[in-house]
Amino acid sequence: MTDAYLYEATRSAIGKEGGTLAETRSDELAAQVLDGLARRADIDPAEIEDVVMGCVTQVDEQGGNIGRMAPLIADWPVTTTGTTVNRMCGSSLQTVNFAAQSVMSGMHDLVVGAGVESMTRVPMGSDMGPVSEKLRDRFDIVQQGISAELIAEKWEIPRERLDRLALESHRRAVEAIDEGRFEREIHPVDVTSPEDENITFTVDEGPRRETNLETIGSLDPVFRDDGVITAATSSQISDGASATLIGHRDKAEQLGLKPRAKFRAMSVAGVDPTIMLTGPIPATRQALDKAGLELDDIDLFEVNEAFASVVWAWADELSDDPEALLERTNVNGGAMALGHPLGATGAKLLTTLLHEMERRDVRYGLVTLCIGFGQAVAAVLDRDV
Repeated sequence: MTDAYLYEATRSAIGKEGGTLAETRSDELAAQVLDGLARRADIDPAEIEDVVMGCVTQVDEQGGNIGRMAPLIADWPVTTTGTTVNRMCGSSLQTVNFAAQSVMSGMHDLVVGAGVESMTRVPMGSDMGPVSEKLRDRFDIVQQGISAELIAEKWEIPRERLDRLALESHRRAVEAIDEGRFEREIHPVDVTSPEDENITFTVDEGPRRETNLETIGSLDPVFRDDGVITAATSSQISDGASATLIGHRDKAEQLGLKPRAKFRAMSVAGVDPTIMLTGPIPATRQALDKAGLELDDIDLFEVNEAFASVVWAWADELSDDPEALLERTNVNGGAMALGHPLGATGAKLLTTLLHEMERRDVRYGLVTLCIGFGQAVAAVLDRDV
């Protein structure tokens, strides 16, 4: 089995619900990011064999196999195929892993793993009907916010700790924006704003500069009257797209591409679908085991901030010093500040992880996301190429 290498990674800036990307179709947004990926790599898109695109709510503008539609809109050749994947919140990290696996197997030489979601234009859950009664007979099916509350209860995480993590997410995100850390990874997209202005969108809209612990602490719980999870300690509803270029070393050398990282390991994990969001714990353990690494070997982590309790429980379960672990986790902020455009988030996190690993000149990074109905996905990057 051959190694799979990461050659390029980019994303759009993330728009808040009803924000700058509200008038932009998902397929057209994804097309711009795909075009940006090829331009950054300076390759002919005809060299790309397949586009694997994550998208969760595959109806309306996001239906009809957006993984095929987007490259066609981008004016890529008809010979570049495309498919769409739904592993819910982990969709585009799964597409990245699928792309890497196809290269590792020797079946493909150059593949795109990507993702897109407009939660403004295609509401979350609009692809679902009633849950099967047979499923309900087996499991207590609850909404994810209740699962986040169950996690906080099980790991005895007080509200103040959750609020502080949310505040830190915004602080880190604002600092990253002000220092220009995201500029290398964001592909500027040309859009028409809700005010009918033609603009180039380049800066994430979610982070709140003026928020503070008092403001966050004043918010009411959203899922239980006596709960601890608020809007601030939940991920933001968002719009965005992301894309990565993954390939075989020999093919890439022919095209003049230089590897930036290789895939050391990847994993998926299943957990109880009621508490549902604890999957990053076993997924991290499995990925580390497959990579032959320990937790302390990893320099940087990206753990999707679906809810603050998810990240706290992950850190508390895996480390005797969870606060120290969180110091190297989501160092540029997470989904509570930057947003969570469902199908795009996994490849977005991987993109941020790669660029931050390069900025700090560190070797190992791990990314993982919790997933509805009790799953998780993870990947380990290694810059020793």
